[in-house]
Amino acid sequence: MAHFPGWRARSGTLVRTAVATLAAGLLCVTALGSPASAAVTPEDPRASATAPGDGDDHLALTPPMGFNNWNSTHCRAEFDEELVKGMADLFVEKGLKDAGYEYINLDDCWALPQRDADGKLVPDPERFPHGIKALADYVHAKGLKFGIYTSAGTKTCSSIGFPGALGHEYSDAQQFADWGVDYLKYDNCNNEGVDAKQRYTTMRDALEATGRPILYSLCEWGENKPWEWARGVGQSWRTTGDISDDWDSMLSIMKANLALDEYAGPGGWNDPDMLEVGNGGMTDTEYRTHFSMWSIMAAPLLIGTDLRSAPRSAFDILSNKEVIAVDQDELGKQGKVISSEDGRWVVAKELADGSRAVALFNESDRPQRISTTARTVGLPHAAGYRVRDLWEHRSTHTAGEISATVPGHGTVLVRVDPDRGWPQLPPAMDSGVDGVAITEAGDSARLTAVTANLGRRPVHSVSLALTGPAGWRTKADSRPGSPLLRGGAEFRTTWRARVPEGTDPGTYELRLTTTYRTPSGREVRSVSPVQVKVSVAPEDGTTYLSDLTPLSTANGWGPVEQDRSNGERAAGDGGTLTIGGRTWDKGLGVHAHSSVEYFTAGRCEQVTALVGLDDETGERGTIAFEIRADGERAAATGLLTNSQDAQELTADVSGARTVTLVVTDGGDGNEYDHADWADLKVTC
Repeated sequence: MAHFPGWRARSGTLVRTAVATLAAGLLCVTALGSPASAAVTPEDPRASATAPGDGDDHLALTPPMGFNNWNSTHCRAEFDEELVKGMADLFVEKGLKDAGYEYINLDDCWALPQRDADGKLVPDPERFPHGIKALADYVHAKGLKFGIYTSAGTKTCSSIGFPGALGHEYSDAQQFADWGVDYLKYDNCNNEGVDAKQRYTTMRDALEATGRPILYSLCEWGENKPWEWARGVGQSWRTTGDISDDWDSMLSIMKANLALDEYAGPGGWNDPDMLEVGNGGMTDTEYRTHFSMWSIMAAPLLIGTDLRSAPRSAFDILSNKEVIAVDQDELGKQGKVISSEDGRWVVAKELADGSRAVALFNESDRPQRISTTARTVGLPHAAGYRVRDLWEHRSTHTAGEISATVPGHGTVLVRVDPDRGWPQLPPAMDSGVDGVAITEAGDSARLTAVTANLGRRPVHSVSLALTGPAGWRTKADSRPGSPLLRGGAEFRTTWRARVPEGTDPGTYELRLTTTYRTPSGREVRSVSPVQVKVSVAPEDGTTYLSDLTPLSTANGWGPVEQDRSNGERAAGDGGTLTIGGRTWDKGLGVHAHSSVEYFTAGRCEQVTALVGLDDETGERGTIAFEIRADGERAAATGLLTNSQDAQELTADVSGARTVTLVVTDGGDGNEYDHADWADLKVTC
């Protein structure tokens, strides 16, 4: 596996060193500007607010918002003048400008591969027939600002090799200023090994020398920890490599950026890369999580989809002003991780009015109840608190508990503050099924729903209904409601969901509908997703687990690999399973932190494997293996290193309905932790 300096944060690990991905594409620090008439002069009060050479922290007092084409177009032909004008038009027509978005930014591939005879950059005449100045004027005429891209190297990141700014900083900066550029994204490719601070500071000085305020965004990929030195150089700094339009990429970048909360603030922002909302690689639930978490992290919000063809759901997410207000809060705090356990995340952000934005984020692929309290997130004691759901746009009150049953990969984002008017608000309610039920076709899944009143006042006429796919039958085994549910009280309802014969294996969604009346008599109805997994248990005898379909997988880098090592991030890119020079044809290749769950239906007795670090990591990496039966440890190795041969691991799993294979990082971070479950078998 190719590793490079700065690669430290893998999915599943919170460390203060950011992920750096050397994929082709754009990895980045940011420059922000305004019309030339607003340029800082020595007489301007802003001129004395920042020492010479220390940058301008008065740019980007809140995280920048806008558009960048890279995620949706890369260098393809559709990146042209018409696209850029179309984005500016849609910012105005669709209300995005009114929501706070203001920058329309070009990324790589806007120039010709060669400079002119005077060493100047030349816009591509086919993509931009009227030139960059005319395009910037068009954007400015819409009341918006205009941004451009280059790299702190001899060439940009494109394989075509467009000219970079290394050695041309002052000339290029002046061209940008003359064109009316307000924002510069400055990448890190082809940097010739020149010191990062030197390269980025030189461009900072060149931009200042133009006399035009230009927001300066450093796209340094987190390789040299720019969060420690870039404040005063630029107004934002990339903390990670490039994002991709998939869940694993977004999640790993989010985790790396969450660890850097202390470095963000007005005038200087951690940048976990642009938004993927609307590009189609994630579900709407995942895109809402993406937007929620970027907002609570006070990250720049740069739309990365072609709005001309984006679905309505993308506009609904991107234009949510209540969520945007969390990102743009003038206090400028980045949210802090309050807790993280078993995929249940609580992140809280202090806001300027003293309230807290709280994200209840579910990393797992199944519904989970996630809870915290007003006191835990930093609010003072109060008789009652207002809880504003920023996606449902609904206010309730709580006695102090903040809780929700959150769908898999989902986020509930609320704003909480003490409120003497809490008695006028309906109580907050949480009703749902935590986790997932597992069964086989022709059998019944057993579920338990918990309905809780989190407020101080009672609700009345509470009733529950569970509905499933066509042909499924559901029945409550205990009372599915209550005439009165007092504040702070809860009740449980057990259900059976009968799965029809012949149902294919897979995950099926049911709906739990909860209806109740508030103290004022208003009827409220909420719907919570419920998951049932239909699986097939192993046959009698001994079976290779790699030949079975797991219930769920989680992996620290790339996918769990079947009958091969973990390799790199892509599926199927690993090699032969190899530990201490010994090879196997069957097994699983994973990367800490990893979890692979199988359905055994209480019919199996034993799981065996030969485990260790794969030889592809050389002498690096430390890991520990564990086999769990119904969530309880059944066998474990302790700490293993690459100097050790394959270790035998045997677990008694008698009576267990599920078996989970877990690999942790040994307590020292998960770099190079490529783990093999070789010759992995289950006996039933």
